[in-house]
Amino acid sequence: MRARYCAHELNLVDFVIQTYHPSCNAGGDADAIAQSVQGDWSKLEVVNSEAGSNDNEGFVTFNAYFTEDKRQYSFTEKSRFVKEDGQWFYIDGEMYDYPLAVKKTMVGRNDPCTCGSGKKFKKCCGA
Repeated sequence: MRARYCAHELNLVDFVIQTYHPSCNAGGDADAIAQSVQGDWSKLEVVNSEAGSNDNEGFVTFNAYFTEDKRQYSFTEKSRFVKEDGQWFYIDGEMYDYPLAVKKTMVGRNDPCTCGSGKKFKKCCGA
């Protein structure tokens, strides 16, 4: 899971595609996968990992954070992985709460803008 997330942060589209289970035909969805990988990813929190019905199945529940249009969002997914020939592959997942805006602390009108422009919030994004 962490390797797949790092591949998203590093824009390693081929790695993400290769870690899908062959039955997913990820190569056929390469454009959509590339668009997802090239997002502005900022944080991964692994919430839980658990064994599946046998030693070759496992589940990882995680929160992933990303920024879009100067706002931070998160989603939660429970991913299913299967192990074949000693390698783990992503096979599918169940998403929850997508997308949720991440709560931000209150920004005062005279505080520096959260977008990093160097301007006061009231003269930038707070206008």
